Amino acid sequence: MTGFASSSFAPSLFAGQRFAVVGLGKNGLPAALALAGMGAAVVAWDDNAPARAALSAPPPGLIVQDPRAAGGDFDAIVLSPGIPHRLPQPHPIAVWAREAGIAILSDAELLYRAVRQSGSRARFVGITGTNGKSTTTALLAHVLRCADVPAEAGANLGPAALSLPLLPDNGVYVLEMSSYMLERLATLRFDAAAMLNLSVDHLDRHGDMAGYAMAKRAVFDRQRAGDLAVVGMDDPMSRDMAAWLRAQPARVAWVSGEATADVWCERGLLRDAQGVILPMAEAPTLPGSHNAQNAAAVAAMALYLGLDRATVAQGMRSYPGLPHRQQLVGTVDGIAFINDSKATNADAAQRALICYDRVIWIAGGMAKEDGIEPLVPLFPRIARAFLIGRDTPILAATLAVHGVDYVEAETLEAAVPLAAAAARATGGQVVLLSPACASWDQFTGYDQRGDRFAALVRGLEGGR
Repeated sequence: MTGFASSSFAPSLFAGQRFAVVGLGKNGLPAALALAGMGAAVVAWDDNAPARAALSAPPPGLIVQDPRAAGGDFDAIVLSPGIPHRLPQPHPIAVWAREAGIAILSDAELLYRAVRQSGSRARFVGITGTNGKSTTTALLAHVLRCADVPAEAGANLGPAALSLPLLPDNGVYVLEMSSYMLERLATLRFDAAAMLNLSVDHLDRHGDMAGYAMAKRAVFDRQRAGDLAVVGMDDPMSRDMAAWLRAQPARVAWVSGEATADVWCERGLLRDAQGVILPMAEAPTLPGSHNAQNAAAVAAMALYLGLDRATVAQGMRSYPGLPHRQQLVGTVDGIAFINDSKATNADAAQRALICYDRVIWIAGGMAKEDGIEPLVPLFPRIARAFLIGRDTPILAATLAVHGVDYVEAETLEAAVPLAAAAARATGGQVVLLSPACASWDQFTGYDQRGDRFAALVRGLEGGR
């Protein structure tokens, strides 16, 4: 694998255009700086004073001000993904923008415009789904780079879309697209798009599952003949898109981790109609049928983008994995400690639990609508559960009804040593942090939760 040429966008690319950027977090702040660096006039704002302080010395062309007080017209407002513009309650600036007829866009839309205005024909890949999109995004970018294809991955995965460099004509942008980001596209067309799976999530933002599915389906908007639409077939709601997709111009590729499809996994072998691509046992960072489906989606897109089968297989073998997704963070006294903090809902936790015959399970936080009820068929695999976070009583009630041994540990600091002791006492070989809940009650995000888990495991190793 060799390096590839990329470049910065021209400093006058957006000269004469005016944007407002609202929300100065990990998405908005890079967007504001990038737009100013491309010559746009930028008004940046965050309701929180500490976030505004990050721009205490703004670069030329950028001012920190509530856009409602800034006067004049805006070409668009870039609203950070976490800020609602419709449900459950629109942000006041979003209400103002809609009443003024100002477009509300994601920074991925503006990346696409910047690339095309720069004259680059680099291709765009969009990947969405309730679960697995980060792994699929990172894996495809890794496979492309192994083939010496200039590739950049970002958007919802990070880094922010507008912080990515300008790629040449043979480059590929691989963008993880959340439902929040997909609602805010206008012209971006994905040469290859994937919708991996659908399960209950984000209903507060989309109203109901129909609204959520419509938001996810937008990844295929504006595709045309010659483009590729990849869809998972391992859940019923994804399969329900079949009729709609058949009426669209893009070629459809069905993928599965367990059933015959266009690209699928059969008895541990990733394959398509031409034969075996890779024994999944040779890709140790991609365990489980869910990762087999992720790999199938990557194979379908990589082959479409011109890679040969051997290169796709080699890229998967060397894929290092992502933090917080079934990540082995330590082994103490023969007990493996697995950080799956990214599992913020029951469907994601199911994908981890099914990989192990017997586990000590750490779960909890802010439960989603169904709690852990969907995990009941996997409860026999749980030797003991240690519950943390705000909704411990809800999870405890479910476990108690089904006779699962559990402890209300309340915090990770308490849960990790107790889980280690339980593993030793029961002969368990795996302690799994797969919370099935959001993390915001005790942490700034799933990543901080996973990092804390890893640090506590390192403490066990040091005190052994």
